[in-house]
Amino acid sequence: MQPRPLRTTVIGSYPFPAWLEFACQHLDQFGKDDLAEMQDDAVIAALHDQIAAGLDVITDGEQTRLDFNLSFYGFLGGIALEGASPRRWGPPAHDQRGKHVVVGELAAPRGLGVVEEFKRLQRLAPSGPTLKASVPGPYTLSGRLLPCPRYPDRYALTEALLPLVQRELVALVEAGCTEITVDEPSMSCYAHKEDPAHFVEIFNRTVAPVVGKCRLSTHLCFGNYKARAVGLRRYAPMFPAFLGFTVDEIHVEMASREFSEIAIIGDIAKVKDVAVGIIDVKSYYIEPPSEVAERVRLCLRHAPAERLAFAPDCGLSQTARWAAKQKLTNMVAGVKIVRDELGL
Repeated sequence: MQPRPLRTTVIGSYPFPAWLEFACQHLDQFGKDDLAEMQDDAVIAALHDQIAAGLDVITDGEQTRLDFNLSFYGFLGGIALEGASPRRWGPPAHDQRGKHVVVGELAAPRGLGVVEEFKRLQRLAPSGPTLKASVPGPYTLSGRLLPCPRYPDRYALTEALLPLVQRELVALVEAGCTEITVDEPSMSCYAHKEDPAHFVEIFNRTVAPVVGKCRLSTHLCFGNYKARAVGLRRYAPMFPAFLGFTVDEIHVEMASREFSEIAIIGDIAKVKDVAVGIIDVKSYYIEPPSEVAERVRLCLRHAPAERLAFAPDCGLSQTARWAAKQKLTNMVAGVKIVRDELGL
C-alpha cells in the first residue's frame, strides 16, 4: 500500500536551468570547484521547484546527468564512446543518439554515479519529502551499445551490465536510499516484439539483492526524446506478464494517451501500487487543478486510494521549466482537491 493514499511523485528528471544548459557548452572554462558548485546549484533549483509544488516524493531532477541514461556510459570501462551524432539534421528522433563500440570487458570500477548523486540530494534536500533515486536497468543500458564477438547480441550485453546495475542498487540502499525507481523503458517499448516473460526474469534478477530493503518501483513508458515516443504505445502486450515484476509500484503513462487502457491500473492495483501519469509532459497545455481532480476521480473508479500515486507521464527534462513548474503545482493542487473530498 502507498505510504500516503493518493501520493504525489515524479519520475526523476527535471529541466535544466537555462544557465546550466549554457554552462554545459563551455565546461572547459570552469575549474573543478566551479563545476561542483554548479552541480549543487542546479540540484537546489530543481529541489526548489518540487518543494514549492508540494510534492510528497522528490528527486535531484537528474541535474548532473546528460539525459536520463546517456551519462552512465561515461562510467563504463570497455567501450569507445561515440563522438558525434549519426544524424544531425532533420526532425529530432532517437536515431540522432549514436551507439558506443564495445572494445573490452564491460566494467564500472567507479560505480555508475548514482550514489554520489543521492548523497548530494541528501545533503541539499530539506526534511519532509521522501527522497527518490532512479537507475536505468541493464536492458535499457544495453540499447546504446553495439554487439561484438565478446557480447554477440543485446541480451549478452544485458547480462554483462546486470551485475553493474545490481551493485549500484545495493550501494544506494547502503547509502540510506529508501525509494528507488529502476527504469526499463526499453522493455516497455519492445514488449510487443520480444518475450515479456524474459524481461520480467531479467528485471527480477537485477533487483533481487535489494528487494525488501527499500521501496522499489519501475516506470513503463514509450520514450520521450524531444517529446517523441519511440515504442508501440500500448500496454496490452506487457500484461499480465509485467505484473510479475518484483516491485512495490508500477508507473504507467496515461495523460498523453487520453487515458487509453485506464482499466489496466485496476489489474495492477490488485497486486501492487500503481502510479498514474496524469500530467502530459509532451504537451504545453497546462492542466488546471480542476481537470487534474477529474483525472484523479477517473483513476479512483478503477483502483482504491491506498494503492494510487500520481505523477507526470514521464520525466520532465524535455519540458520547458516554466511549464514543468506550473504542471507540478497544478498536479499537487488537483490531487489535494480530491484528498479533501475524501477526508484524507
